[in-house]
Amino acid sequence: MKKKLALIVLLISVFGFQAQSIDPLRTKDFEAQKIWVDSILNNMSTDEKIGQLFMVQAYSNLDKKHEDFITEMITKYHVGNLIFMQGTPEKQAELNNKYQAAAKVPLMIGFDGEWGLDMRLDNTYRFPWNMTLGAIRNDSLVKQFGEHLGKHCKRLGIHVNFAPVVDINVNPENPIIGNRSFGESKENVTQKAIAFTQGMQSYGVLANAKHFPGHGDTAADSHHTLPFLDFDMARLDSIELYPYKRVFDAGMTSVMTAHLSIPSLEPNTSLPTSLSKKVVTDLLQQKMGFLGLIITDGLNMKGATDYATSAEIDLAAIQAGNDLLLIPQDVPATVKLMKNAIALKTLSEERLDFSVRKILKAKYWAGLHNYKPIVLENLREDLNTVEDDLLHRELVKNSITVVKNLQGNIPIRNLEKKKIAYVELGDDSGESFVKMLKNYTKVDVISDKNLDQVLKKLKPYNSVIIGFHKSNLHPWKSYKFSNKELVWLQEIAREKDVILDVFTSPYSLLQVKSFTNIENIIVSYQNSKLAQELSAQLIFGAFGAKGKLPVSIRDEYAEGHGLITSNLSRFEYTTPEAAKLSSKKLALIDKMADTILKEKMAPGFQVLVARNGKVVFNKSYGYHTDEKRILVENSDLYDLASLTKILASLPLIMKAEEEHKLPLSASLKDILPSFTSSNKEKVTVKEILSHFGQLKAWIPFYKDTQDSISGKNLATFYRKKKSNKFDIKVAENLFLKHNYKDSIYKYIKEADQRERTGYKYSDLGYYLFKEALENQYKKPLNTLVDEEFYQSLGADRTTYLPLKKFTRNDIVPTEKDDYYRKQLLQGYVHDMGAAMMGGVGGHAGLFANANDVAKIMQMYLQKGFYGGKRYLKTETVDKFNHRYFSNEKVRRGLGFDKPQLNPRVKATCGCVSDESFGHSGFTGTYTWADPQSGIVYVFLSNRVYPTMENRGLIKSNARTKIQQIIQDAILD
Repeated sequence: MKKKLALIVLLISVFGFQAQSIDPLRTKDFEAQKIWVDSILNNMSTDEKIGQLFMVQAYSNLDKKHEDFITEMITKYHVGNLIFMQGTPEKQAELNNKYQAAAKVPLMIGFDGEWGLDMRLDNTYRFPWNMTLGAIRNDSLVKQFGEHLGKHCKRLGIHVNFAPVVDINVNPENPIIGNRSFGESKENVTQKAIAFTQGMQSYGVLANAKHFPGHGDTAADSHHTLPFLDFDMARLDSIELYPYKRVFDAGMTSVMTAHLSIPSLEPNTSLPTSLSKKVVTDLLQQKMGFLGLIITDGLNMKGATDYATSAEIDLAAIQAGNDLLLIPQDVPATVKLMKNAIALKTLSEERLDFSVRKILKAKYWAGLHNYKPIVLENLREDLNTVEDDLLHRELVKNSITVVKNLQGNIPIRNLEKKKIAYVELGDDSGESFVKMLKNYTKVDVISDKNLDQVLKKLKPYNSVIIGFHKSNLHPWKSYKFSNKELVWLQEIAREKDVILDVFTSPYSLLQVKSFTNIENIIVSYQNSKLAQELSAQLIFGAFGAKGKLPVSIRDEYAEGHGLITSNLSRFEYTTPEAAKLSSKKLALIDKMADTILKEKMAPGFQVLVARNGKVVFNKSYGYHTDEKRILVENSDLYDLASLTKILASLPLIMKAEEEHKLPLSASLKDILPSFTSSNKEKVTVKEILSHFGQLKAWIPFYKDTQDSISGKNLATFYRKKKSNKFDIKVAENLFLKHNYKDSIYKYIKEADQRERTGYKYSDLGYYLFKEALENQYKKPLNTLVDEEFYQSLGADRTTYLPLKKFTRNDIVPTEKDDYYRKQLLQGYVHDMGAAMMGGVGGHAGLFANANDVAKIMQMYLQKGFYGGKRYLKTETVDKFNHRYFSNEKVRRGLGFDKPQLNPRVKATCGCVSDESFGHSGFTGTYTWADPQSGIVYVFLSNRVYPTMENRGLIKSNARTKIQQIIQDAILD
């Protein structure tokens, strides 16, 4: 005994072993625990004790024959533990309750849920794999992951989850660990394992460190063969055993022994380490001092089954020092063999009691002394929560790793200078990635079976995003490039600036022989929908990169390498709760949408909600028209009508005011000298923008071009074909006389002023602002606003004259015009005056989707800043978002509409702050932003379809009722 003790002391000094000082299975009420354990153990027969050593696999997707088999295992063979495999949570809960009711001693339920219950069960939550988590710098997030998984396990009656994997994956060719490992760094793996364990065990679920003594540097899968590790003890201690010592000190409650062949630990190379007394008892328990529960890896694995018969393997595992036999293959034969071994004194009752006592202590630790059946109600909802979604997003956001970022090209800036293409590699879909990329700017998908054709198609582009997408089905799926893909990658990178985004293991980069021509590299680790969406957002600067490589890429990129990138204050697309909004309350928008469609207030529409720079709701409803042929998509364009004022004219007016080209104090004659001596010459820019300039509301210019009796368009003014004299296109096959624009300005100039002072909403001033801006900047209004704002904002779906850029099916029809153009208006501005200006008006003519409208409103909300660029000064936005004539009961700011001063007016829901601003449009559009709440709200519709007499949307106040829903959804 003295010699043995001296040897242990020597090993401690040489290899740094430290015996575990505490029993991780000992509870705070250890005296009560001891009483409970002793009361059960002392009343057990030998058969009952042997039964406690088994953890049999149970399925919730098999037939009654299987259920009867499990019941027999419990009642006849006294099996004390089950590991549930494939199935559904509802059925598992039902069976769990059934099997627990049949057991004399409460069953300990095991589960293999490394990345969540989804590893085995349908309709449960899937978190990222360990390799992805290994890229996270913030270990508290991994602890939260452990907490969530512990909560899920507890809810489903699971007492031990076989996680975390603590294998140090130093072998890239490892066929079974790989993505299941936190990485190649022993320190990082250990820290992540401790964080996870602390989180999960805080919910009373035993964690399990696997696969002892270390499966990370194998090139074989122990499910199919016995892997061989020819390492000496010094190497094992410095790498493989390193995390175990630390997790033991941190309170790890159980360990799984692996089926490996390691001659330096067990000279008999055919004997798996899981069955070796030298490994399980001498090393794990005595030298390393582990006092927790020791569980074998699955005894159905070839790494174990090739050694002997099932019963002999089970007996050998117990004799080696394991406490619990995972997935034994022949329980009856094992019981018989063990009883025979006890009779022959090769297995003692004391040895049996030792393991049974630990198993019972573990059951008490997990709360089974107060066993209660699983509550079946709301089970699926409890296992798939909003909080899970929030954590999942944070885990993925914090893992994405920028490996290379030449000249800081990530995030992408200066969108007005970019022409971006996307090329997909790999054998899985990148659809979610592309869809999210397109939320930020125009991105064209380029594909062809022939490389030369791809290169030819890429010639017009100056930036190419290459997504490498591999299956996300499970972590041991292939991550490798094909030889063809490697050639394509290098050839494209040789000619173009490239961002390579790898949606698979970082080990895939080991195949890339040279990174010289690849300017930018991102590792997103998995090809999940969320990883694709968030990676696209990172590329455009919605948030900055924080991840680090959990493994090294040759000697070029070390483990722990990861570049930090900037947040450009572009939209992030996320869930309502991430912006402190209630998804349940926002769901009431769907009910309002049903009412709008049912009562035919509009055939279709878009609703977008953002808060604090986060888009949390972006949905389309209904169809383009009442014919119900084309569903409305988020990318579809609507005629914005008067939203044009604040989305096109106003930003240019603000810019011109900053540059002293359009001062607010300037009179009309100052900005348009032709108005000198007119009845409007003294009206100021400030007054016009505030609708306080006594201008008429509008002038129906088109009526002067029609026969007053028949209403037909006069040939004097119109032609069906374009010519030099008739070149203003007002609709399909309808062209207005070239000089009629002059007539419009003449009509405005000569129009009587309103006699009464005070507020009167008017379009006329914006005809004049258009003329003044074009005179100042020597460019058409549509070109000017596109170059100054839309291109760099990434508002590529915001435009005048949409048919020049988009197909008809991209544009929602507005109205069946039976009074002027006598046709369905699709892609042609609804406003008659704007149409007579060639489709480009200061007051109307703009088309866009809700996403782009929101970008412009967010730029205003961020006081003139968006996407890393300052468009307007903070003081300019504040200056325009102010009422200058409130004493005269004018609610308007400069261009912006503001909340009503008169409660009877329904400009808003009455629930937004006085700082808020926005506008509405005649066609059924509305947008509003509130600096106080951080809310941006966009509603786009064609409520004038089939005709403008359809006023249901206006009468119902549906748009502001939705605004109220949004306000009510705020959680903070």
